[in-house]
Amino acid sequence: MAKQDRAIRTRQAILEAAAKVFEERGYQAATISEILTEAGVTKGALYFHFQSKEHLALGLLDEQDEGLTVPERPCKIQEVVDVIVLFTHRLQTSQMVRASVHLTLDQQASGLDRSGPFLAWGEMMRSLLRQAQQQGELLPHVVTDETADVLVGSYAGIQAMSHALSSYRDLGQRVTTLLRHILPSVVISSVLASVDLSTERGAYVYDEAKRNLAEAQATDELAKAAG
Repeated sequence: MAKQDRAIRTRQAILEAAAKVFEERGYQAATISEILTEAGVTKGALYFHFQSKEHLALGLLDEQDEGLTVPERPCKIQEVVDVIVLFTHRLQTSQMVRASVHLTLDQQASGLDRSGPFLAWGEMMRSLLRQAQQQGELLPHVVTDETADVLVGSYAGIQAMSHALSSYRDLGQRVTTLLRHILPSVVISSVLASVDLSTERGAYVYDEAKRNLAEAQATDELAKAAG
């Protein structure tokens, strides 16, 4: 178990180092040597977990959710909002998430498949919007696949704009403004009236998700100990 824990810690240290280097230097300019120096690990330790710089970048892209999820909400539009504001809060507070987003949007990262996060976000939004439609939360004209693409694409653009103008400091307000413009065109007004779009919502959902993750991990540990 100690060996396994050590391997997990080493992998995490490598990812955190890669996040710092990728965020500062960009994918093309970053080198394995810089990441090794930042992580303080051997080349063998790095290649045990990641076969190349590309695999390391893909590993970082896979870490965007960090195990944090929004609990199911009775109102699926609130769940859509909570998914977006949770990620917004984490983007403002986590270097690993910021680096992952930079990789996703880095058009100079030739040879790197950056489609994964877009596909995952698109599928998640489509699923939630279909549920919202089944519950009668959406206006009759809405095509959920189109709305999902608009949400994902416009959110990516708002992220890039906020990064360029304020290093994400104003991202919460920009996201709230984006949702206040898009949602009235797809959501029934009586439903939208009950949805919390406040700029403080992201921090609240983050704390809730952290508590739920800690409780789930504690339950797993107890189950392993009992077994």
